[in-house]
Amino acid sequence: MSFLPPIFRIRDFRVLILTRWLIVMALQIQDVIVSWQVYQLKHDALLLGLLGLTEAVPAILCSFYAGHIVDNHRPAKIFINCLAVLSVNAVLLWIATSSWVDIHDDWRLIVMFSATFVSGIVRSFSSPSNSSLIPQLVPRELYSASAAIGSSVFQASAIVGPAIGGLVYGQFGSDAAFAMIPALSIASLVAVFWLTPHARSIRNTQQREKFSQSIMAGLRFVLKTKALLSSMMLDMFSVLFGGAVAVLPIYADQVLHIGASGLGFLRAAPAVGSLLVLMALTFRPLKVISGKTLLWVVAGFGTCILIFGLSHSVILSAVMLALSGAFDGVSMVIRQTIMQLLTPDQYRGRVSSVSLVFITSSNEIGAFESGLAASMMGLIPSVIFGATMTLLIVGGTALFFPELRRTQIEH
Repeated sequence: MSFLPPIFRIRDFRVLILTRWLIVMALQIQDVIVSWQVYQLKHDALLLGLLGLTEAVPAILCSFYAGHIVDNHRPAKIFINCLAVLSVNAVLLWIATSSWVDIHDDWRLIVMFSATFVSGIVRSFSSPSNSSLIPQLVPRELYSASAAIGSSVFQASAIVGPAIGGLVYGQFGSDAAFAMIPALSIASLVAVFWLTPHARSIRNTQQREKFSQSIMAGLRFVLKTKALLSSMMLDMFSVLFGGAVAVLPIYADQVLHIGASGLGFLRAAPAVGSLLVLMALTFRPLKVISGKTLLWVVAGFGTCILIFGLSHSVILSAVMLALSGAFDGVSMVIRQTIMQLLTPDQYRGRVSSVSLVFITSSNEIGAFESGLAASMMGLIPSVIFGATMTLLIVGGTALFFPELRRTQIEH
């Protein structure tokens, strides 16, 4: 076992990684199946965008409160409660969407949007509780490796989840596909109880702060730490405009003609590229965290999305999505390591919540932007517009945030 990275010798880290793999895979399957079901029922690009907005709004509204709670309580306990709620939500979604339950299609839509709404609320608590716990369980010299492994697990789930979800849906129908979501969610809830008593007892601070004071302290820290702020903003605006995940069901149906099974593999393509890069970074972690490198990889991401938008080839489209994922994987490691290195323990929950607001804004609100732009401008012009905006944002960030260009942290 000596060939494995040293970080895997930490039991609690292994448990958290296993738990994260299971729950993220469940949520990825939920995303791809629900989006396909919504599109099949209504064939409306704007509705796909609204699905992303349904998850984003509660996640953003609850994020600051969630960060305050995490920084004043036990992160492990909060994380366990989140997994329990997601498991119940998954069971109810499976029952309500089953073919043996006789309800109108409009009610099925309401159920799927409601389940997505609940997932958004829970995400606002689960992400900062998990992110706050890991840096307190691993030594500082392994922060970059932990970020790479955490991102690798997410991307592996993003590969396996959509691929299996699409295949099962295409071969066995929606009932079997939706049944996988509660199965994986409950498995994650069981796995998290393997955490040691030490991990469960960790509390970020023994001094309770008022909510308003707590939130303002966290915001002030982010605003004054320019390298941290600019890296978050760069990710938010680049993915907000450059992300194309929300319109992939339309690409799979109208442009590439590959159906639900093909959609699963198309959704998995960015994760394949990201996972390959992240596995390399796990065994050869970044020794120097560079702001210039971050700018270049985000520019590479935008270029890949631009080519994807112009492509009518299944192979070229999949390759460009995979390359975009590779660039995004490096970006994730750099951003997460910057956050871990620059954030004191007492601020981790709140800073992670601020980061979640940026990420949610870029992903879910970006999904709404993609659906809205596609309905107004047309599918292909909207993707080209978004990719072009991403490249302009990289240039603007390099120009107006010299602190990020100069950031170079050795650890």
